[in-house]
Amino acid sequence: MKLRFIALSLSLPIFLFSCVSTKKFKASEAKYAELSSQYASLQGKLEDCQRSLRDTASAFERSRNVSEERVEGLKQNNSTLLNQLKDLSVISNSQAESIKKSLDNIGAKDAYIQDLQSAIARKDSLNMALVMNLKGAIGNLDDKDINIKVEKGVVYIDISDKMLFESGSYDVTPKAKEVLGKVAKVLLNQPDIEFMVEGHTDSNPYKKGVLLDNWDLSVKRATAVTRVLQNDYNIPPAHITAAGRSEYLPIASNDTPEGRATNRRTRIVILPQLDQFFKLLEKKQ
Repeated sequence: MKLRFIALSLSLPIFLFSCVSTKKFKASEAKYAELSSQYASLQGKLEDCQRSLRDTASAFERSRNVSEERVEGLKQNNSTLLNQLKDLSVISNSQAESIKKSLDNIGAKDAYIQDLQSAIARKDSLNMALVMNLKGAIGNLDDKDINIKVEKGVVYIDISDKMLFESGSYDVTPKAKEVLGKVAKVLLNQPDIEFMVEGHTDSNPYKKGVLLDNWDLSVKRATAVTRVLQNDYNIPPAHITAAGRSEYLPIASNDTPEGRATNRRTRIVILPQLDQFFKLLEKKQ
């Protein structure tokens, strides 16, 4: 019994020592695994940094090469400019005078263009004022038988033949004379204005009495309106031109009754004052 106790006493420390060593070993293994993982992670980061540094160095090298090329290009440009300046420095007096005249001509042309633009702007303003005066004088802007507009710097007054004449006639109706009187009042306030009275027809052939065709009818209607403006409202005849356009300047299709009615019209065209522009041209020349 005593021997057994002694043996047990001797084996117990060995067993305890063995248990403690195993725990430490496992802990060491875990620590080693953790350190290995950290090492691998750090190794990967190191490789990433190295790659980034290589990429940065490569980009910097490319940028440096581009900069050197630009500097070289600038040097060549400077050299070219210096050579050109040397050439300019030895130009003759006649060449210098020619350059001066060219510059003076450019300045004169710029001023001339500005004068023309100012004249055109002034003309456009006068045209718009004239249109507003005409519309104000006529009053009923919703009347489809009268249309006042500006196109490409020219004022047009279109009056339908339904308002001016009876069908197939070139005698001006009393209602038309009232409208023409309102137009004449505005035109008289512009003593320098010249205008054309145009007669227009549709494409239906017309022949009656002395009238052989639409040419005759359009001319007769234009001259009838012209006589009213001259005789009844004292428009100076020297400022009026009467013209017949027949069917050849339609503003609508002649395939429908509505289109033909639109084409049967008398148009008063305010003529551009070209003499003012010619005077401006002669002055600059």
